[in-house]
Amino acid sequence: QVQVAESGGGSVQAGGSLRLSCVASGRTYNSYNMGWFRQAPGKEREFAAAITVSGIDIYYADSVKGRFTISRDNAKNTVYLQMNSLTPEDTAVYYCAATGKGGYLPTAVYDYWGQGTQVTVSS
Repeated sequence: QVQVAESGGGSVQAGGSLRLSCVASGRTYNSYNMGWFRQAPGKEREFAAAITVSGIDIYYADSVKGRFTISRDNAKNTVYLQMNSLTPEDTAVYYCAATGKGGYLPTAVYDYWGQGTQVTVSS
């Protein structure tokens, strides 16, 4: 089993940057593909980015491509989401999730979820 916990959220002005971190606990962390999702007020949760165990395969939603970067440090059991050029549309609760499934990560079923961290971008 894997437990994940996000941190790094906060409030920034448009054009600013934030880096989210997701620390995972559990012996088998390095067997899990990891993803970041977000849920804006009044909207459904949506996929943002994902990374495979090896870090070789990375996926981004079109809405964040070119602005967000996902990475992982398996030695630290940590996944990061670097968010640049933020806009008010990026305001959401961001969730980290782990999946033991392979294939196309944006639509995979994720087994473990964090509690989320709030990101607020003001104009």
